[in-house]
Amino acid sequence: MHKESFIRSTVAEDIGRGDLFSFFGETKNVTAYILSKSNGVFAGREYVEVFSKLYPVDIKWNIDDGEEFISGKKLLFIKGDNKTILALERSILNIVLHASSIATLTSKYAKALDGSGVKLLDTRKTRPMLRVFEKYAVRCGGGINHRMGLDDALMLKDTHLATIDDLPNYIKQARKSIPFTTAIEIECESIEMAQKAMELGADIVMCDNMSIEQMKKVAGFRNDKYPHVLLEASGNITLDTIKEVASSGVDAVSTGSIIHQANWIDLSMKIES
Repeated sequence: MHKESFIRSTVAEDIGRGDLFSFFGETKNVTAYILSKSNGVFAGREYVEVFSKLYPVDIKWNIDDGEEFISGKKLLFIKGDNKTILALERSILNIVLHASSIATLTSKYAKALDGSGVKLLDTRKTRPMLRVFEKYAVRCGGGINHRMGLDDALMLKDTHLATIDDLPNYIKQARKSIPFTTAIEIECESIEMAQKAMELGADIVMCDNMSIEQMKKVAGFRNDKYPHVLLEASGNITLDTIKEVASSGVDAVSTGSIIHQANWIDLSMKIES
């Protein structure tokens, strides 16, 4: 969804038939700010900036996407009339909270991979209609997007493989039809399946829920016979295990946790007195 449409829909959801506060009392110019009450990594600027294009508010920034902040920092200031700002308050906060929470957790995973040369990837485990937004937040936190959708690459997971009777022929047919630049990735749960996938011409082999020793053997086989093939580790990877997984020789680690396990950090909006 286009950012402007996304913002309009977000605000419309909250305002409903009209903000009851705006029906009464005086209208006056005020300055509001978002205050951090915990440490984190910021995300959401690209979206919040759209508010100033759609509504009569002026936004001044003290932080950029991907920048770390500490508790007590005033992240941004919003100038406008009180009724407009208060009608937008929750929409702005929800966008910043959601994005920054994902960026904050992603950053922890990314830092755990520092120096390893292994890339941190997200997955398609995103909330409906929020994929573009949530994957943007991942990038702010230092992660790299995996597929945006089914049209980005041909990935054959266990459920796909269960429906294919002749895998070699299927891959030959796919190679003739998909764009030249499109990769084929095959999910593998064993060393034997990973070797077969490489032999059949996979560009990427996903080592799904393999042990460290299994992945090391897959990496050794790849390095010896198919050095052009990329290896991706996936399946129940946590902050406690990601360093060890990265040491197995894979090129990337993918995890949905950086999105669906991100707990909201603490931010609030205040009006300057």
